Amino acid sequence: MNYPDGAKFGPARTLFSGHPKLEIARIEHVVFTKADCVLAWRIFSDCDRWPRFSDSYGKIEWQGVPWALGSRLQIELVRPVQAIQRRVITICTPPRCVAWINHVMGVTMEQWVLFDPYPGGGTRITTWIEFTGNAPGVNVLELREIIATFVENWFSNFLTECDRVAENF
Repeated sequence: MNYPDGAKFGPARTLFSGHPKLEIARIEHVVFTKADCVLAWRIFSDCDRWPRFSDSYGKIEWQGVPWALGSRLQIELVRPVQAIQRRVITICTPPRCVAWINHVMGVTMEQWVLFDPYPGGGTRITTWIEFTGNAPGVNVLELREIIATFVENWFSNFLTECDRVAENF
């Protein structure tokens, strides 16, 4: 794999393989909250709160036991485009991590969210997403920017909620 900017390694760069049709992009994002891991997980895992973190969500529906291995989460997206996201939980060890495979509009994503105790209190929350596929009318660099902006906004609002609840806890 070679980065388009010639670098040998590094986070948050689009990767290209020798296969001209295969492009894989990676996004990483880290936030810190005053909430401990248990509280941060409790807020994160409450999907009824997610519309507060992003106005992109419509209906959110579980198929199976929420957060159990193999359970499915169907998320209606209402903006910037209307689409249905389908997630399958691949790993879930509350309150430390969760991972899923996500399919939406011809794009397949793997996402991990990690909750690590932070020295001195609080939690370091890290997420990374790798994705590939062809969304109609959007190249991988544009798609990466759309997803990165969504993740940044979602986690900023999530962080605000975690800190608010932690301060009142």
